[in-house]
Amino acid sequence: MDAKEPSPPAADARSAKFQPIRSARAFEEIAQQIRGELSQGRLKVGTRLPSERALSEQFGVSRNTLREALRSLEHAGLIRLQKGASGGAFISGRSGDAIATGLMDMYHMGAIQPAQLTEARIWLESILVREACARATPADLEALAANIDAAEEALRRDDFPARAATNLEFHRILARMTGNPIMVIVMNGVLNVLAEFIGQIGHEENAYVLPSRRRFLKHLAAKDADAAAAEMESSLKRLQRSYLSKVGEDAAQEAPAAAPAPRKAAAKAPAEKPAAKAATKSATRAAKTTR
Repeated sequence: MDAKEPSPPAADARSAKFQPIRSARAFEEIAQQIRGELSQGRLKVGTRLPSERALSEQFGVSRNTLREALRSLEHAGLIRLQKGASGGAFISGRSGDAIATGLMDMYHMGAIQPAQLTEARIWLESILVREACARATPADLEALAANIDAAEEALRRDDFPARAATNLEFHRILARMTGNPIMVIVMNGVLNVLAEFIGQIGHEENAYVLPSRRRFLKHLAAKDADAAAAEMESSLKRLQRSYLSKVGEDAAQEAPAAAPAPRKAAAKAPAEKPAAKAATKSATRAAKTTR
C-alpha cells in the first residue's frame, strides 16, 4: 500500500462479473478475471472491489486463495490494498511502479550491469530531448532553470545526496515534458536504478555538468533539437566514463594481486637432440664418400 497516494472516492464495482474458479491454480485465474474486467472497462481506476467475503463467494474459493491473488495484483501494481474502516482493494492508477520495481530487482540480481544501465540511459535521453525540445513550454523551461539553480546550491553546500537527487530530477522533468506516460514510467525506472548505482559508488566530482545544463537549456529554449541532443549526449557519455572507471577501480582493489609474469628468455635456437646430431653426422660422411 502506498500511504502517499490519496484515497479516491470509492467507485461501484457491481458491474464487474466474476465466475466461479475451477482451476488448480485458482489465484492465477482470479487475477486474470480481474484483469479482464479492467480491460473491458467494467473496473476503472479508483474502483473499490467487493469485500473479501463477497469475492470469495463469487469466485468459489477460500479467503486465503483470494488473498494470494490480491497480493499478486498488488505486486503487479494493478491494485492497492488499504487498511482501516474505509479500506479494501482499489484499482490503482500507478501500475507503472511494477516496471520500476522489476528493473530494480534485475539490477540487484546482477541481470543489469552498470555499463548496460548507463548505455540505456543515453539512448532514452536522446529520444526525450528531441520530444521535449518540440513540446517545451515556458513553464517547462522555468522548471528546468529552477532545477539547475537548486543543483548549484547543493553543490555550494557540498550536499552530495541533494545534488544527486536534483540532477536526476532534471531528467524526470524532461520525461514529463514528452507528455507520454510510457516514457515517464520507463525513465523513472531507469533513474531509480541509476540513483541506487550512484549511491553505491559514492561521491563523484562532475563540475562540467552544470555548465553543460546551462548550454543545454539555451538550445532547448531555441528549439534546436540537434544541438540540445548533442550537448546532452556529450555530458552523459562523460558521466558514463567516469562512473564505469570508478567501478573498475573498485573491482581492481578487491581483486587478488596477480602473480608476476615470468620473464621472457632471450630467443635461442633450439638445441639439437643427440639422435638428431648423430643423423646429421652420418649424412655428412655419406655425402663426402659420394663426391
